Amino acid sequence: MIETHPEICALAMLKLGKLTDYATVVMTALATEPARQRCAQELAEATHVAAPTVSKLMKTLSKHGLVESMRGAHGGYRLARAPEQISVADIVAAIEGPIALTECAVHEGCCTIESHCGARSNWRLINNAINAALQSVSLAQMAAPTLTQPIRFESTITAPRSLNRAAAG
Repeated sequence: MIETHPEICALAMLKLGKLTDYATVVMTALATEPARQRCAQELAEATHVAAPTVSKLMKTLSKHGLVESMRGAHGGYRLARAPEQISVADIVAAIEGPIALTECAVHEGCCTIESHCGARSNWRLINNAINAALQSVSLAQMAAPTLTQPIRFESTITAPRSLNRAAAG
């Protein structure tokens, strides 16, 4: 039996929700055989995620165009696109909504100190870097048995001058 430490887990400051984690697990299972149609119960058994949770996730993922749903006695789900064309960012956004570390990273006018905030542009820089990293990992890569080489992502993000001076100093 694996020992867990809830007190340590509760300290995590930046994390995705359990549903997003489960969605990634279920999508990864679908990616192992992308052309195969699978019912929610089969996915639940394969992933050890509760069947009602899988059903809920599949409805959401279908609504966001990541899986196709087929009805009927032989119905089920399959990926809507090739696993190489679905990113981890797509899955996160389908379950969590827009990827944003802070409210001001994606929405203007939601913060009372926004017009006086010196950190806002840097939060946007960080948010964009995390989004680019999640975009750079495909579902096909997640479904691979092991990563044979590090995942690299191209970032067109440039640091503000204040960060460049600090790094040089």
